[in-house]
Amino acid sequence: MAEIVMPRLSDTMEEGTILRWLKADGEHVTRGEQLVEIETDKAALIYESDQDGTLAIVAAEGTTHPVGAVIAHVGAPGELPASPAAPQTPASPPPNAGAPVSVPAEPATPNGRSAPAGGGRVKASPVARRVARESGVELSALAGSGPGGRIVRRDVEGATPAAAPSGAPETAKGAREELELTRVQQTIARRMAESRATIPDFTTQIDVAMEACVALRAQLRSVAEHPPTYNDMVVKAVALALRDQPRANSSYRDGRLTIHERVNLGVAVAGEGTLVVPTVFDADQKSLGEIARETRTLAGKVRDGTIAPPEVGGGTFTVSNLGMFGVHAFTAIINPPQTAILAVGAVERRPVVQGEEIVAGDRMTLTLACDHRVLYGADAALLLGRIRELLEQPAALTL
Repeated sequence: MAEIVMPRLSDTMEEGTILRWLKADGEHVTRGEQLVEIETDKAALIYESDQDGTLAIVAAEGTTHPVGAVIAHVGAPGELPASPAAPQTPASPPPNAGAPVSVPAEPATPNGRSAPAGGGRVKASPVARRVARESGVELSALAGSGPGGRIVRRDVEGATPAAAPSGAPETAKGAREELELTRVQQTIARRMAESRATIPDFTTQIDVAMEACVALRAQLRSVAEHPPTYNDMVVKAVALALRDQPRANSSYRDGRLTIHERVNLGVAVAGEGTLVVPTVFDADQKSLGEIARETRTLAGKVRDGTIAPPEVGGGTFTVSNLGMFGVHAFTAIINPPQTAILAVGAVERRPVVQGEEIVAGDRMTLTLACDHRVLYGADAALLLGRIRELLEQPAALTL
């Protein structure tokens, strides 16, 4: 008889919540088969079985367990202990149960609702499933507004009656509604509070002339269906700059600094009610086109809930961009144990002094937040200066 323990699905994961079992108690499972959906500190992820045999579930759906805790046993029927958990009977797993984590799309019915494939489970995001369970909403009765007809949180909330004020008297602020944070949101809150409380950070800011990048992107639009975005150009520029400033490509923990050989850039993506940072591995060695394709794919996986555990770990530096929302500049919070994070603003037309004249120019503001225990003002200035140099002469990004 073998144990299945709560896996470490990210490099910062300490505990996980069992969202749903994809195999029923007493059912036979094979190695590589999708077994359980777990909510971690980064996202809801699907874990595949690493054992063959009959499943005896120990951890019930909705319970939280530390990494390494036993959540199930797998073995021959006669040697398995009685299952203490009483999880809900899971729906049938998707047809490609041996695939890493991606959930296949089911066709939509004529009325726009997500139809189960062959009587299987309805296509819905993990957050939508959790909200539906808590509110008693039947997913099969809903129309999905997400990618490919996927049911997302707003679809479930739209079908949920407004919460009563919990018997609490109205105050000057009116009726109130208390919402419990998801496991991911709780972890983000804890880690960001930890970052602010423990990291003596400072910020530096620089403006970048983006005319050459604007021209380059216009040229690439004529030859590529999905040309690189400005953020893709920033990611490539940061990756190259980190090769020149390796101290910024590091982690600080317990008074020790680790400088990493690989340049793995985390790219912050707004998910459904959360923030996920998938990783572009070896970004300094990839072409601009490869980075563009990879970031687009990763962002899509974050938004439809199919991001895999290896895709959200191993980052050595983070880029966060709010430019698409028209934000001029902002300060991002360092993601420990990393030592720096770059905040990217919008590419804007601004008045620029050119000689004795004021002309219109394309400008973007970059804000670098650094851990002062590792990086000093000159380090930050050199790194930002190199990033600006690469963006103002973007031919180097295409080599």
